[in-house]
Amino acid sequence: MARSWDEPFTLYALLAESVEIAEDRQSVSFTLHPDAAFSNGRPVTPDDVIFSMEILRDKGRPNFNAYYARVAEAKADGERVVTFTFFEPERELPLLLGLMPIHPRFDWENRDFDETTLQKPIASGPYRIESVAPGDRITFRKRPDYWGKDLPVNRGLHNIDEVTYLYFRDENALWEAFKAGLVDLRQEGDAVRWLNEYDFPAAQKGDVVRDALPHGRATGMEGFVFNTRNPLFADRRVREALLHVFDFEWTNAALNQGAYERIQTYYGNSAFGATGPATDGERRLLMPYAKHLPKGTLEGDFALPVSKGDGRNRNNRRIAIGLLREAGWRISNGVLKNAQGMRFAFEILLRASGNDEKVAASFSRALESLGIDVTLRMVEGAQYQSRLTTYDFDMVLQRWWLSLSPGAEQDFYFGSKGVTEKGTRNYMGANNPAIDAMIDLLASAPDRETYTAAIRALDRILSAERYVIPLWYDAKERIAWWKPLNKPALTPLYGYRPEIWWAVEGDDVKSSSSGKSPIK
Repeated sequence: MARSWDEPFTLYALLAESVEIAEDRQSVSFTLHPDAAFSNGRPVTPDDVIFSMEILRDKGRPNFNAYYARVAEAKADGERVVTFTFFEPERELPLLLGLMPIHPRFDWENRDFDETTLQKPIASGPYRIESVAPGDRITFRKRPDYWGKDLPVNRGLHNIDEVTYLYFRDENALWEAFKAGLVDLRQEGDAVRWLNEYDFPAAQKGDVVRDALPHGRATGMEGFVFNTRNPLFADRRVREALLHVFDFEWTNAALNQGAYERIQTYYGNSAFGATGPATDGERRLLMPYAKHLPKGTLEGDFALPVSKGDGRNRNNRRIAIGLLREAGWRISNGVLKNAQGMRFAFEILLRASGNDEKVAASFSRALESLGIDVTLRMVEGAQYQSRLTTYDFDMVLQRWWLSLSPGAEQDFYFGSKGVTEKGTRNYMGANNPAIDAMIDLLASAPDRETYTAAIRALDRILSAERYVIPLWYDAKERIAWWKPLNKPALTPLYGYRPEIWWAVEGDDVKSSSSGKSPIK
């Protein structure tokens, strides 16, 4: 199936010609399109679909296993039909199976799925891999023989004949490559650069166009994440204290010229964001777990602290010191220690190639003023991912992109299994029965009202637990591009999608201004 990026979670036929879900929601059958074929011309078969589910379940990422292990049986019903039967009724799993990548069994015979390879995979989509230069670039070329090019779901998509992804180790190198015309399209993540540095010659001539495109996505969550597996951060009062030490207003002004808004809750900017006191529906779902709820959860007492933005943050620092004292920490001779004389010290893990060092350095200075010993540890990408996977950090700056249709993936993000199971996105080590219960409820909700209440209740608990010191988000996406690229007048609900862009025929501004051939 294929997603519609202008709807929260709606799928349309792609490899499947039709779909049938049993009335008891314990099975789903996909009838494959008679023309569905891989790039070498061989047809997509039910056996390929079953192989894909089994290999992703057994050797894929943990989230695949979390989904596909809920399938009791997968079988072929004739030449074009594959049926999945579930252990219990499922509301969301039929859609997740519809989004499953389909790998041909013949392509993986006599080699291991979980071993690194540079052998080009065979797939069934509109592009094939043209060439790969490891660590440098990967180029995709549009297939003139793509079987699905005339399907309704593909109308207006995949307009560029050749697409190359370039890899840059350094953000500044990427910026210079864009200015030189080596990169056609750039999603700008630096608000200060957007405001101050887009005056280079090509932009002044009009060869480079830029726009801030609105989107309707949830804010998600990005910020400094406490690893509560570390006893230092197991006490919520400590987490609350450090939340007050971080001066968002001053930091946003100093680093971003105040361009961003603060993330208030995990599902903000959507119908699922928790605000104010719990609704009757939320309260009904949460009351059985009242003893597990942080103080103020039901009352909505989890608004983030606000400073004057003057860089002093005195009132919030005073509150932080009081909370630390309640938790058994005292400042002695400029050093924060507990009753046993242990110094309050921890490490913030950062990507070496990211832009997080500035905000982390600002935060660490504020913490050090309270006698807290903070180390900033910059590591390269592979080591960062390894430590993230094994939760080998005290604090990390991390993001969760959260859907407009939250489902079973929330267990992978916040479920208590992730406290010990490696490779999940439960970076904070959330371990609250109320969180698990709300995730179960939203995945099995019988109606929209219960579903919405369960997500809002989940948002309420996560926010009240103070697992993360939230940073910022932008309700618009800043995109800059070289002509002759062009975009639709309307931006999809989920924001910028490159597959709906095109190049204007005959408009060869790019080749003359940068020395590069027309847009690929």
